[in-house]
Amino acid sequence: MGDILAHESELLGLVKEYLDFVEFEDTVKTFSKECKVKGKPLSKTVGGSIKKDSKSLIIQKDLVAAFDSGDQKLFFDLWEGHLPSSIRDSDPLAQKLEFYLHIHFAIYLLKYSGGRPDKQELDERISYFKTYLETKGAALSQTTEFLPFYALPFVPNPMVHPSFKELFQDSWTPELKMKLEKFLALIFKASNTPKLLTIYKENGQNSKEMLQQLHQQLVEAERRAMTYLKRYNKIQADYHNLIGVTAELVDSLEATVSGKMASTMLRASLVPEKLKDVPLLPSLDYEKLKKDLIWGSDRLKAFLLQALRWRLTTSHPGEQRETVLQAYISNDLLDCHSHNQRIVLQLLHSKSEAVRQYMARLINALASLAEGRLYLAQNTKVLRMLEGRLKEEDKDVITRENVLGALQKFSLRRPLQTAMIRDGLIFWLIDLLKDPDCLSDYTLEYSVALLMNLCLRSAGKNMCAKVAGLVLKVLSDLLGHENHEIQPYVNGALYSILSIPSIREEARAMGMEDILRCFIKEGNAEMIRQIEFIIKQLNSEDLLDGVLESDDDEDEDDEEDHDIMEADLDKEELIQPQLGELSGEKLLTTEYLGIMTNTGKARRKGPASVQWSGDEPLRRPVTPGGHRTGVPSVSSGYRIGSLFL
Repeated sequence: MGDILAHESELLGLVKEYLDFVEFEDTVKTFSKECKVKGKPLSKTVGGSIKKDSKSLIIQKDLVAAFDSGDQKLFFDLWEGHLPSSIRDSDPLAQKLEFYLHIHFAIYLLKYSGGRPDKQELDERISYFKTYLETKGAALSQTTEFLPFYALPFVPNPMVHPSFKELFQDSWTPELKMKLEKFLALIFKASNTPKLLTIYKENGQNSKEMLQQLHQQLVEAERRAMTYLKRYNKIQADYHNLIGVTAELVDSLEATVSGKMASTMLRASLVPEKLKDVPLLPSLDYEKLKKDLIWGSDRLKAFLLQALRWRLTTSHPGEQRETVLQAYISNDLLDCHSHNQRIVLQLLHSKSEAVRQYMARLINALASLAEGRLYLAQNTKVLRMLEGRLKEEDKDVITRENVLGALQKFSLRRPLQTAMIRDGLIFWLIDLLKDPDCLSDYTLEYSVALLMNLCLRSAGKNMCAKVAGLVLKVLSDLLGHENHEIQPYVNGALYSILSIPSIREEARAMGMEDILRCFIKEGNAEMIRQIEFIIKQLNSEDLLDGVLESDDDEDEDDEEDHDIMEADLDKEELIQPQLGELSGEKLLTTEYLGIMTNTGKARRKGPASVQWSGDEPLRRPVTPGGHRTGVPSVSSGYRIGSLFL
């Protein structure tokens, strides 16, 4: 009771303020009268709403007037003097609006001086904008939407520059003014909101929304942590292997002093891991398996597809995994060579989201292995189905991720590159990458890597030339994306398409060199070297497309002898078995055990993988699978000497 009496005056004042706000005039009179009769004092510290409203309106009018007249100093004095710093510095809407307001005042003289702006005043405005970009505006430098505008102070004539065409349209300034007026009305109305209502919001709905956001962030953080943990474990294992090999090398070199055969000792030091006795997995009845994949219930189909994928992804690399893969291929698990009306591949178009997703995951897992890609690429049937699923799938992000991942791995093979280019996949990718911030890391990395692989071909470059301005804008925006894993692919795509004279001309017209030099200031040494190569390509005068020899030879194999089974294949499983329900290897060996036909198979020997130097943009087909666990896997179908300039 004592606490209530101590704050009674303020509490009563809050009630009266709220009643005034909602215009309960009769209730306010009765309330005030009863407080007076009972001798209850009303706090006056929360009153004065009318005066506040009047002052707010004057500030709003002054700000809009300064906007219209181009008075930059007055506007930002009012802006910083009357808008709370907590809003200006942390509210995304306020930061975005302030950025565009700085652009408005920077180009004001160019738009409204009849084509003859005062040079000194214009230079001062551009300098003011440049200072803003280097200080407060630097916080938005990693946002794709604003990235092109960081080159504005360095462009001699922004009015004719394609990247800034929108700023000089008649509709741009009125639309910005409307956004400003709405923002000011919202902010100043919020400042007059009754304290009682503010307290309710802060402890009610806002708390629920905050909890939901925190929960989503926690789920995402846990997912990322699991992915990073898997990568860390692999790197740690590779590190220990490297240390072991290094120690054996030292021992072998020391042994040569004693006259022992170092080569024999070294071979012995490298063999033990291979000689581990890893049992082969039991054979399966693939005829029964495929029958249930076609005619079984959707839940059974999903569990079978999951189990078949796990058998591949969790098997021990080497003979065990190769035996599993060869069993799938020899039994034509996906019916790639079947002419029947109902085939397993059609599960990609199942009405069940779980079946579609798990089918896409299995195909992606198969495509992660060189022999698996060879099986899937025997004809274009699988490719066409994947392309169709990619363009139709809008409900399940993971399904689209795996379809895209499989297509990206397909792009390591020349005939499939050609087919994808002819099918217009480059245009679909460019459209997808216009808004990269709404894409998952996996989708972003694999879509950019796929685009780069297709751009390495003459046909791909010619496709890009048809929409050169759009392709260049999308790629230049991606240069500043916060996901740095995509940078080698963006650089590789830019370097490749700039070998086309018409694209170079378009890039020069949009001030590409200025944009690239902005990244030289911020990038690491490797990024800087790659961008320097791109600038050199941009400024070259070669009339011929500098493509590789045999660029259009479909018989040349781009396949690398390096298998990548990324951890993402088994992330976020959609289905879980119920009590007593079989799944995984137990389901396969209980219900589908076959006659033991598994035999070891000698591994196909191919050329050693070419390692990417990192000093120049990528010029060979790659897959991010290797990059997500270390270094991008570079196709060895090309001669190693041509990898370096």
